[in-house]
Amino acid sequence: MRVVALVSDLMDRSRISVAAPGVEFIAAVDGARDAGVVVVDLARFSDAVATVRAIAPDARIVAYGSHVDEPTLDRARTDGADLVLPRSRFFRDPASHLAPTT
Repeated sequence: MRVVALVSDLMDRSRISVAAPGVEFIAAVDGARDAGVVVVDLARFSDAVATVRAIAPDARIVAYGSHVDEPTLDRARTDGADLVLPRSRFFRDPASHLAPTT
C-alpha cells in the first residue's frame, strides 16, 4: 500500500518516516493520486484535504493540526478526511493512525 504525506516540516517528516518506512513525501496534492493513505499536515496544507479526496477518492486521509485550531480541524472533517487528530495525539503513535481500516 502506498503511503504519501503532504508534510513539509523536517521534524514531522522524520517522525513519520520512522512510523511508516517507505512513505513518500509530496509537495503537491497531485502526488496523492493512487495512494492508499495520505497524511496531511493542516498547519501548512489546510486547504488540500478536499482536493486530495477528489483525486484519491479511496484513500484513507489522516490529517493532523493544532488542538486549538478547531475551525481547521472541523474543516478537514467536512472536506473528507477520514481521521482528524490534534498534532500531539497523532505523534503519540503515528503508525497506528496510518494503518488501513477494515
